[in-house]
Amino acid sequence: MGEPVRSVHAAPLEALLAELAVDPGAGLTDDEARERLARSGPNALPEQRRASLLAIFLRQLRSPLIYLLLAAAGLAFALGERSDAAVILAVVALNAVIGAVQEGRAERSLESLRRLSALTARAVRGGREVILEARWLVPGDVVLFSAGDAVAADARLIDAAALEVAEAALTGESVPVPKRPGAVAPDTPLADRANMVWSGTHATAGRGRALVVATGASTEVGKIAALTAAGEEPQTTLERRIAQLGRHVIAAGVVMCGVVVALGALRGLPLVAISMIAVSQLVSLIPEGLPVAATVALALGVRRMAGRRAIVRRLAAVETLGSLSVICSDKTGTLTRNEMTVTALYLPGDRRVDVEGSGYEPSGRLAERGREVDAGADADVRELLLAGALCNDAELVPPDADDPRWRAIGDPTEASLLALAEKAGLDVHAARERHPRQGEIPFDAAARMMATQHAGGAAPRVLLKGAPEAVLELCSGVRRGGRVEPLGDREAREVRGAWEDMAGRALRVLAVAAAEGAAIEPQRGYAPLRGRVHLLGLVGQLDPPRPEVRGAVLTAWEAGVRPVMVTGDHKATGLAVARALAIARDGDTAVDGRELDALDDEQLAARLERISVFARVHPEQKLRIVEAFQARGDVVAMTGDGVNDAPALARADVGVAMGVTGTEVAKGASKIVLTDDNFATLVDAVAEGRHVHRNLKRLILYLGSSSIAEVVALISALVVGLPVPLVAVQILWVNLVTSGLVTVPLIMGPPEGDEMRSAPVPRGEPLLSSQVLRRMAFIVPAIAASTLGYFAYRLSLGVPLVQARTEAFTVLVVSQWFNVLNCRSGRASGLSLDLLRSRWLVAGLAVGNALHAAVIFAPPLNAVFHTVPLPIEEVVSIAAVGSLVLWVEEIRKALVRRRERRASPSRRGRRGADHPAGSRHASR
Repeated sequence: MGEPVRSVHAAPLEALLAELAVDPGAGLTDDEARERLARSGPNALPEQRRASLLAIFLRQLRSPLIYLLLAAAGLAFALGERSDAAVILAVVALNAVIGAVQEGRAERSLESLRRLSALTARAVRGGREVILEARWLVPGDVVLFSAGDAVAADARLIDAAALEVAEAALTGESVPVPKRPGAVAPDTPLADRANMVWSGTHATAGRGRALVVATGASTEVGKIAALTAAGEEPQTTLERRIAQLGRHVIAAGVVMCGVVVALGALRGLPLVAISMIAVSQLVSLIPEGLPVAATVALALGVRRMAGRRAIVRRLAAVETLGSLSVICSDKTGTLTRNEMTVTALYLPGDRRVDVEGSGYEPSGRLAERGREVDAGADADVRELLLAGALCNDAELVPPDADDPRWRAIGDPTEASLLALAEKAGLDVHAARERHPRQGEIPFDAAARMMATQHAGGAAPRVLLKGAPEAVLELCSGVRRGGRVEPLGDREAREVRGAWEDMAGRALRVLAVAAAEGAAIEPQRGYAPLRGRVHLLGLVGQLDPPRPEVRGAVLTAWEAGVRPVMVTGDHKATGLAVARALAIARDGDTAVDGRELDALDDEQLAARLERISVFARVHPEQKLRIVEAFQARGDVVAMTGDGVNDAPALARADVGVAMGVTGTEVAKGASKIVLTDDNFATLVDAVAEGRHVHRNLKRLILYLGSSSIAEVVALISALVVGLPVPLVAVQILWVNLVTSGLVTVPLIMGPPEGDEMRSAPVPRGEPLLSSQVLRRMAFIVPAIAASTLGYFAYRLSLGVPLVQARTEAFTVLVVSQWFNVLNCRSGRASGLSLDLLRSRWLVAGLAVGNALHAAVIFAPPLNAVFHTVPLPIEEVVSIAAVGSLVLWVEEIRKALVRRRERRASPSRRGRRGADHPAGSRHASR
């Protein structure tokens, strides 16, 4: 079934439904959908052709660093050093193979994550609303969407309520476009087709139901995509930092080459030999494997996070997580279970009703002062519950074979009102049939309420529910004892007292009201209802905190990451939950949206340190909160789920969207999507980000210290008048064996477990940080001294130069293997860490040992690498000398641990006085 031939925007809807053979109420059956999918194909744009293995291999050669290697090979061949040229070319080939394999693995990991974060859609299949991947939509599907949902296919509207769609991505229209059903003229331009919604756009307000008429490449955006070549993504911050580091290293290497050649000339060494050594040393100094290894480190972090329910949409965000100092988190669903349960009711006349039961299961009784309430006989209670069920877009799904629990389709707050009505014995489906909806004002985050109009009585009736302060502004009366009475000052104080009492018990409070004989005018909003509304009562809902969140909050504080709650609830409710979860410290306060608007930027900055809860904020204020924290130097994560959260998510250093309740627009603006909407998952992701950053530092430390040590040993030999300790081909072999075989395994090691017991990584800290340089100050002299010292010692004993060089060559290799153990941790002993946990590193060391043994003991390779077999007793001595770098680092680490033990008691005392978590905001 393809796209209808006629102009779908101009054809009568009934004709389209007949042509696509679909009932708009029941939708397609699963069998019909499968048949159409086989004919039309998946609802996806043609994927960019994947690069061939050869193309990926050749891409590894497009680097100035590789060009230097090839130039060195050409120079060696021209000078008759064909074996050296062959080894250099082997280094290039092996490096390219390793890079291609790792790039392919990283791409496969990211491809699997793209599938995990695929766009979803709501459709009607077989008379039931289902959620499915958008790629399975077919022409003839009936789809549903509301504010924040992405439109997944081109579709003709069947019906709509106050629907507006942002079409800037397709038409360039800067403001959302109102949509309405009904045919339009055949020559209507695409941007003016108000009865159509287009793939690639998103709803910003209202809700609608539409008939899919085109999918995949047949959609308007698909036609454009077919004409547009995919552009390359810009470099990430991390890639730019690596490129900058590479340029600095190349500059240093060129200077080093000049020094080596000059010293060799002063010593009278052959120009050809010293030039080859200088070029080889330059090659060894350049970390050509760094970009590939860094990408692998990030990709591995992405994969581990996916296993912990955090989908990373921007690779560089992994490293940014390690620098987070503030997490601005939603409450509902993120800090709490998002399983709303009504536990308390207030009705005018100071009536307090307790509600039993939990979750969405409609079982439990209503009791007032211990006596059961009969909603059938109590008109005030019945009206309150009925209004909550009718002014409602959710559905309850009873248990079935697939899931034994009652489940909600739609907003959990609304689902809890349905469960409440069913507990009281009301038949929600029958009530909806008796009082059909005639109009509505969908929920709006700025207005903080919604309204619906219903028939079924002598005159139309409007029902409202929302934030108490918003609803009460419209009210002029209250329903009490079966009649409407004026809302005076005494009644208003009574309502406010009940509301604040509920909020103080960490209940989320909704006000429910009605307007008799009123009608909704969508264009005028709530203005016509002002003064005509009477309050039916308040509903107190409890969304219990997730049991794991308090521990995650304490972990965040200990790690120097400050959690802040941003919620749409009343500030008393938010502050009560924040204190229960240890988010709020002693003396911390809550600020609501109105108070926030009253603060200028300087006043907000002055109070920011003690504000733990931002309550009743609208999405635009989230952006200001993010910018306020960033202005004082914080690295900020912001969570969000709504379409209007997108600006704040995009502005935050790490925007985090909710995978379960989040809109597709919010997911598109975010860098990370939590598949379980859980704050604890975000804290786990921070730990993973720090682990990735630590891996990158390990990589820089290992490559830098090993390469610089070779240069120091070479230049020192030339200065003191010794022969050159290594020939060019040996330098290249060291670079291949030490870097190629253990660099990637080094960054695949497990976390040390202390990632969340230190302050965040400072913003903008360079890869070659002062901490890395301080460690190099111990490692480099140890490797250079052991290599050059053993070489000089053996020469003094009269050992032939070729054997002394072979021994120095081996000492250097062994030193760098011991250095791998050093680089696994900055403070823990390389001997105490469980080496067997890093099986890839063990494998790399084992293969490296075998290859180096072949170079030393295999006669065919002796001629290539200018080596000779060594006596076994010398191998033992070489291993002992090569371990010097390990013992030097062990002494340094022991001093670090001793200093930490001495400092820890006083540090714990300072922390305990500041926060119940035992830590203060360490990044300050």
